[in-house]
Amino acid sequence: MSKVLVIGGGAAGMMAAITAAKNGHRVTLLERNDRPGRKLMITGKGRCNVTNNCHLINEIIENIPVNGRFLFGAFSRFMPSDTMDFFENAGVPLKIERGERVFPCSDKAVDIVDALVAALKKEKVRLQKGRAVSLRCEGNRAVALLCEDGKELTFDACIIATGGMSYPGTGSTGDGYALARDAGHAIVPLKPSLIPLTLSGTQYKDLQGLSLRNVAIQIIEKETGRVKYEDFGEMLFTHFGASGPVILSASAHLRDITPEAYQLSIDLKPALSEEKLDARLVRETAEQHNKSMSNVMASLVPRALISVILENAGVSGEIKANQLTRAMRAEIGLALKHLTFNITGTRPIEEAIVTSGGVSVREIDPKTMRSKLCVNLYFAGEVMDVDAYTGGFNLQIAFSTGYCAGCSVE
Repeated sequence: MSKVLVIGGGAAGMMAAITAAKNGHRVTLLERNDRPGRKLMITGKGRCNVTNNCHLINEIIENIPVNGRFLFGAFSRFMPSDTMDFFENAGVPLKIERGERVFPCSDKAVDIVDALVAALKKEKVRLQKGRAVSLRCEGNRAVALLCEDGKELTFDACIIATGGMSYPGTGSTGDGYALARDAGHAIVPLKPSLIPLTLSGTQYKDLQGLSLRNVAIQIIEKETGRVKYEDFGEMLFTHFGASGPVILSASAHLRDITPEAYQLSIDLKPALSEEKLDARLVRETAEQHNKSMSNVMASLVPRALISVILENAGVSGEIKANQLTRAMRAEIGLALKHLTFNITGTRPIEEAIVTSGGVSVREIDPKTMRSKLCVNLYFAGEVMDVDAYTGGFNLQIAFSTGYCAGCSVE
């Protein structure tokens, strides 16, 4: 029986602590907040998208653009079905929504956190409040952790699961990177991922607060015209630019955003081809031939979009529908199918859902999550250089790597 210290009480840390304790180790979980799972409480807008109902490992890996193959061993040990079984056996009924996203039936993230905390107590994991400052190593072993209050914690094995840099108010302030450096590990430069995009111009400000459903987006390289990413779903205009599921997913594909290098193109009518949209416009203008185009457009788009679409089409909102020329109609159709904004960058990393970058996976054994440099040090979750798209994949990474590290500690 070993004395195991787990640093970080998020999804990965709690799963690692529970698993190590089940395997007979004496486990202490060090968490800087009063209660574990603070970041979990705000995931999925407070609903907690616990995993994605994928049945094949390769299907999961396809949704992990950064070092997905590294996680094959962890997923082999703990799949989404195992995550679902864990919570349902803990008394949390789950449901599957669009895109195979899995949520608690209650739509309350607190139920997920409560289940994990209850499991910690059941397995007699010792919870200790404190913030890690530095890791003391001797040779190829970590021997003690210095805490902010001056206390030094010793252990036989240590699991670092401190998360990334996103949402620092929840405790994710990058502490684990310093600890990894103490053990000689390289840190891949940090970048925000799954984060809102900032846009240039002023039109998006007129659309602030407008939520769009069932739209298609493309991220286009301006220099080449190549489509970098495309998606379909929901998005939201904000005071700084754009957010929402399709925008967050798009950000995961834009690793180095040079201002004005990319365009966001929105198809407001993806179900209609250009020909069918034109036929729709012909019908609408014929049926409302005495109305102004501002009024006619109300049957096609939300009111906040009317002036933007007509401005982009170069058509006055005062013109009567019966005065609309074929050329004007074509420009309106083009504006509806290609509402375009230049992308200037992203919001700060503190606002990212996940952090890209972190402890280099080249220095971690993918089968055990053990450091290749320090024989009794393990890693789990977002502190490593792994990140995925939206849909529950990032939490599954946390649960799988936490379980793998918890199983592997000696």
